[in-house]
Amino acid sequence: MADSIEDAVSQALEDAPPRNFRETVDLAINLRDLDLNDPSNRVDDEVVLPAGTGQETRIVVIAEGETALRAEDVADDVLSGDDLSDLASEENDAKDLADETDFFIAEADMMQDVASNLGRILGPRGKMPTPLQPDDDVVETVNRMKNTVQIRSRDRRTFHTRVGAEDMTADEIGDNIDVIVRRLEADLEKGPLNIDGIYVKTTMGPSVEVPV
Repeated sequence: MADSIEDAVSQALEDAPPRNFRETVDLAINLRDLDLNDPSNRVDDEVVLPAGTGQETRIVVIAEGETALRAEDVADDVLSGDDLSDLASEENDAKDLADETDFFIAEADMMQDVASNLGRILGPRGKMPTPLQPDDDVVETVNRMKNTVQIRSRDRRTFHTRVGAEDMTADEIGDNIDVIVRRLEADLEKGPLNIDGIYVKTTMGPSVEVPV
């Protein structure tokens, strides 16, 4: 096993065969000694990566008025209350939007409208919006979310998350992995004892075990 997280990342990058596209770098996490049928034991969190994701992150803001206007400069799309009503009647369009979007952000007072119109689409996908409180800066929130990934196990012992791209340095990707591992250890009931193994790999490359 590699001596450090950075060594594991370096090995994964070196072992990856050349491809004609820019590969992502992903982390596979194996859990143990957890009853994942109990939702309270599941991993469900968002982590801001210090070195960024290395990929485009698509963010949709649901807002009205001044917040909507400010969001137009930084978000990939901005939806109004009327847009929510339209999507509720066009289920295929709503599903496409949910599948194409990494994160939704909604003004807090619009969350109920989001739930009633799109809850059945967004909920099962883990895409319910992050609430934007009245004092929150929508531009700052969107920019932070662009460097955010979800770590979400659902009821599976093995799950994956993105930690970078192949043209990032091993040090940058290692910093991202370190933040995720620390968050996992803090959130899990038995900390590192609930982690059975962690592996890093490029999209098409072989996996390398990460020391934890």
